[in-house]
Amino acid sequence: MNKEKRLLLGDEALALGAINAGLSGAYAYPGTPSTEILEFVQEHPLTKERNIHSHWSSNEKTAMEEALGMSFCGKRAMVSMKHVGLNVAADPFVNSAMTGANGGMLVISADDPSMHSSQNEQDSRFYADFAMIPVLEPSSQQEAYDMARYGFELSEKYGVPVMVRLVTRLSHSRAVVEYDTQALPQNELHYPATPRQWVLMPAMSKIRNKRLVKDFIQFQKDSDFSPFNSFNEGINKSLGIIVNGIAWNYLQELYPDGIPFPVVKISQYPIPVQLISRLFDECNSVLVLEEGQPFIERKIRGELDRTGKRIFGKLTGDVVRTGELTPDEVAKTLKQIMGDQCGFESVEKKGESSIVMPRPPALCQGCGHRDVYQALNEALAEYESPKVFGDIGCYTLGFLAPFNAIDTVVDMGASITMAKGAADAGQHPAVAVIGDSTFTHSGMTGLLDAINEDSPITVIISDNLTTGMTGGQDSQGTGKLEEICLGLGAKPEHVRTVDSLPKNVAEMKKMFKEEIDYPGLSVIISRRECIQTARRHAAAKKK
Repeated sequence: MNKEKRLLLGDEALALGAINAGLSGAYAYPGTPSTEILEFVQEHPLTKERNIHSHWSSNEKTAMEEALGMSFCGKRAMVSMKHVGLNVAADPFVNSAMTGANGGMLVISADDPSMHSSQNEQDSRFYADFAMIPVLEPSSQQEAYDMARYGFELSEKYGVPVMVRLVTRLSHSRAVVEYDTQALPQNELHYPATPRQWVLMPAMSKIRNKRLVKDFIQFQKDSDFSPFNSFNEGINKSLGIIVNGIAWNYLQELYPDGIPFPVVKISQYPIPVQLISRLFDECNSVLVLEEGQPFIERKIRGELDRTGKRIFGKLTGDVVRTGELTPDEVAKTLKQIMGDQCGFESVEKKGESSIVMPRPPALCQGCGHRDVYQALNEALAEYESPKVFGDIGCYTLGFLAPFNAIDTVVDMGASITMAKGAADAGQHPAVAVIGDSTFTHSGMTGLLDAINEDSPITVIISDNLTTGMTGGQDSQGTGKLEEICLGLGAKPEHVRTVDSLPKNVAEMKKMFKEEIDYPGLSVIISRRECIQTARRHAAAKKK
């Protein structure tokens, strides 16, 4: 095949690799740092030409199940999400190891060390290990591209989904990628040779579980010979280093003329036991540098601790445990462990820029959420100890000044269920604030609970007609929120709609008070298009 080069984000490189490997369907719910994967697929010319599925799903669970359905039919599919989205998809994800895959299936989880836009720093490798499926973790944008085709082939070879783990720094940085100018043909429609394993009743699952355990041993052997794992010779045997994914780049950055220590680079899991054992045999001690939680370090302790050789890492406090790994942190660790033998002079840590001023996040001027919070604050000022349960989205910024309007934010959809639980405890007022996209993601089932018990809570769906926080993707509930609430069983007289405009603040305040005082479940849909998408729509009309 002919090759060309292109400057791509890590997300984009993986998406292009999947398209060129014969992708038939891409499924996702937007979430930083994974959003650009499906966006790239949507914009690629082959998507329309080949009828590649590329619509946003309601949440990560539905996306995972939809991709699994395409795989069942023999087509190559991928599902992408951020790390906390994998929590939502955990049920079908873990069970997909039991059903297996027919057409190649990639599960892409983009982790967010340092919590740039996330609730936690969880590491998706633990999920894959728990489910007993292989993991690919690119160290560069080129590897992200190459791993897509390799991952599909690996998935079809063993008949299991394959996880691709990205991290923010790789997802959102650009590099030149060499790619094929022609894409492989899509798989023909074909069905599983053993369809019974897709019915997860105990009798079938017990058979499949034995096969999966047996295959996992082979996954381990494959890792030792993976083109993405390597043993890199070094002359200084006093220290051996194990790196994962992007940490390999940080180490290379410190040693542009060659790393003096033996290094095992890991980008395919399960961990390559033979390569690591060789490192322990040759070196006096071992340092584990990994982006994320101490996954590799935990794996090698126990078995290799018996050698009596010291293992430096996050568990020992020698490597930073929270936040992103950086070249500065790697240099600090090596200097601390090896002193003058580290092979470089002290690296001066770059401070914050003196010309770029920090800008705290805030709701955009002209955002409808602002008017909701102003009216809500005014309404609640007349009650003793009101509690407002928030959710995940742009409107989460209502927690900050000047509004200081919400008391909790936990996960997608938790506003409604926590408000219900608080009301069950006797809390009044108990108000839930949720966005339109979050409502269709995970809020509808919680609302059904509240409707069934007629819980005395007020649910405010702040509808900006888009998935605003991640860039303005389609929202599944646009134009349907009232019908959804009524269909779930909410009383029509207590499903009310208002335009969230500055001129309507007094009307909203009055409406909020009326529904808070109502001793049952009520829903208020405050609607105003996101100011950012409104501007884009206006600009598009002028063209």
